[in-house]
Amino acid sequence: MPLLGFRPADRRSSRDGEVEENVSGTTIRGLTRETLVRPIVQISLDLKSIDEALARATTALESGADWLEVGTPLILAEGLRAVRALRQEFPGTPLIVDLKSMDGGYFEGQMMAEAGADAVVVMGRAHDATIERMCRAGEEYGLLVMGDDLAAADPVFEAMRLERLGVGVVSHHVGFDHRGEHPGLSPLTDLPAIVAATTVPVQAVGGLSIDDAIGCPGMGAPIVVFGAPLAVDGDSGHVDLQDLPRVLTEACRRVHEAQIHYPTAVAKPGE
Repeated sequence: MPLLGFRPADRRSSRDGEVEENVSGTTIRGLTRETLVRPIVQISLDLKSIDEALARATTALESGADWLEVGTPLILAEGLRAVRALRQEFPGTPLIVDLKSMDGGYFEGQMMAEAGADAVVVMGRAHDATIERMCRAGEEYGLLVMGDDLAAADPVFEAMRLERLGVGVVSHHVGFDHRGEHPGLSPLTDLPAIVAATTVPVQAVGGLSIDDAIGCPGMGAPIVVFGAPLAVDGDSGHVDLQDLPRVLTEACRRVHEAQIHYPTAVAKPGE
């Protein structure tokens, strides 16, 4: 559904200075904590074919999801074709591409925007220059840039760095392999400190159960990510496809009804 306080925006190409129509009919760039007054459900399409992604996306949107994410496996399997196909099928839905960009920030951001993306993910482990150039592409093409702190030694410091470099959302992410090596790891552990140390919207990703994810708005992370396949309990217990509409509809309802609470801000180094 459209976000309150946002209107359709044009994409502008730096190559020719001409304004191009935003094919999605919506933009999520410029999202702030102040304008994010209702939690958002983002569905990650971590699948391997366009047909499967289109079917799962249809179910997700009918169940109440707000944003669609072109998951990394789908990008690896189908490339830009997946972005274009989802954009064509769902022209009014914000589309996030989990590119996990590590280099070529401007070029990769430009490619995603021209294929129809509304947001793209750059890794915090990338060089400052890559993050800054991805953010410049975001400015020129109307993209929301999301910074992923996967594998950061100090997630709080990394989140502050990503905000300083210009990202519009911090994605606090504990990776699949990391969780496999160290069972019990959760992005919820550092989430309150990350939210308190930053001013941009934050999301928590990685091994969360449905109930954990629904609790994120109450911890100051109102962009809630559910995977597709949808896991009932973190990394295990995927929901049966036949039961997915019921489970996801209930989960979306609970997220949308959740209250957003931000912790008290903490002083940043040097302040």
